[in-house]
Amino acid sequence: MAKTRTQFVCQQCGSTSPKWMGRCPDCGEWNTLVETIVESKARSPLSYAVQRSKPQRLSEVTSDGLERVQLPMPEFSRVLGGGIVPGSLVLVGGDPGIGKSTLLLQVSALMTEVLGKVLYVSGEESVQQIKMRAQRLAINTDQLYLLTEINLNIIVEHIQELVPKMVVIDSIQTVYLDELKSTAGSISQVRECASRLRQVAKGEGISIFLVGHVTKAGAIAGPKVLEHIVDTVLYLEGDRFHAYRLLRSVKNRFGATSDVGVFEMGSQGLIEVTNPSEAFLAERLPNAAGSTIAVTLEGTRPLLVEIQALASTTSFGLPRRTANGVDFNRLLLLAAVLSKRVGLRLSDQDIFVNVVGGLKINEPAADLAVATAIASSFKNTPVAADLAIVGEIGLSGELRAVGQLSKRLNEAAKLGFKRCLVPKSFRRQEIASDGIEVVGVRTLREALQVALISK
Repeated sequence: MAKTRTQFVCQQCGSTSPKWMGRCPDCGEWNTLVETIVESKARSPLSYAVQRSKPQRLSEVTSDGLERVQLPMPEFSRVLGGGIVPGSLVLVGGDPGIGKSTLLLQVSALMTEVLGKVLYVSGEESVQQIKMRAQRLAINTDQLYLLTEINLNIIVEHIQELVPKMVVIDSIQTVYLDELKSTAGSISQVRECASRLRQVAKGEGISIFLVGHVTKAGAIAGPKVLEHIVDTVLYLEGDRFHAYRLLRSVKNRFGATSDVGVFEMGSQGLIEVTNPSEAFLAERLPNAAGSTIAVTLEGTRPLLVEIQALASTTSFGLPRRTANGVDFNRLLLLAAVLSKRVGLRLSDQDIFVNVVGGLKINEPAADLAVATAIASSFKNTPVAADLAIVGEIGLSGELRAVGQLSKRLNEAAKLGFKRCLVPKSFRRQEIASDGIEVVGVRTLREALQVALISK
């Protein structure tokens, strides 16, 4: 006979505790332990009598029917590693209102043109509301089926009856299983529902996309095991006040991770940006003090972005440091290096750094561009308009090498830049770039002497 008991489960990491605590002992988050009813059932003797799996030789395994599906949306296909893999389970996360439902509705419509039936399941909107979005996106197809349902058992029945080529669940936090006593969106529900959908995807060869809510910290809500269950995890990022969106792959069993697709939000939905570097530099003002061009790498794609800095005398005793698009602690480090190694007096300066276009740069290869922009604004001296900058800065003021320099140089040359400032430790024989002069410097002081236009 089934026995019920209660335990407290952390909604952030899935850790369990027999009693409530204000702070989770595993992940350290506060007020995340929620009381959950657990029903333990005795294992049936027949559960051991299921058909056993059988090992197969690698040479005997065939990959027939697992060819990637290419969509008429190259940016989306490239982030997935070259197309949608049949039977894959993909998790798409992002901030509210960023465009997750819009993107997946567009992808669903494109899939109907390529393969056939697609089922779009929503637990948050009615079919009439989805129809209104489809009309706004100019989507009109007879192969796209809409369903409003949150009971996963009923959803699976519809999938088995309809036999679609692709299924979208919007969102995984809204569906539930009758067998579990906890509410929808809880740790146990999210984990078990994702596991059940994985069985359906692998058993029927159906590609399933899950929409995941995010927490205040920006992580996908639910246990971390949810990201381990799925094959691919995509994040749709961007500033809600800017039109550009980045679709970033943070996990992909069928392709490269950290790859990025660039989209622009418009009245017709998300539109691909085929040349993002040119779009990000379209409104650049040449020869403006405090403006530099950084050659950053998003996954396997090189991007040229404008970094702006402003240094002004503070009106308070403690100067401010504001970072938008770059890591705040990295900004503090660069300001300290500029003060100690270059001799710039920044102790009485408010410093503001902004990455144009709402992008977020995490790699240290943008250090030199950020430091040069700060020095340019402080001295009120512009940077050469035909100069691109790439390099990592150490605490001693030295410049360290960065990866995939050839890709960065080729992208800068395509956009008409004549020179690129790089660390001197690069190997010239590994660089295959034409039409751009490579200027190697060893220290930050030397870099500023080259980059800043002498008056």
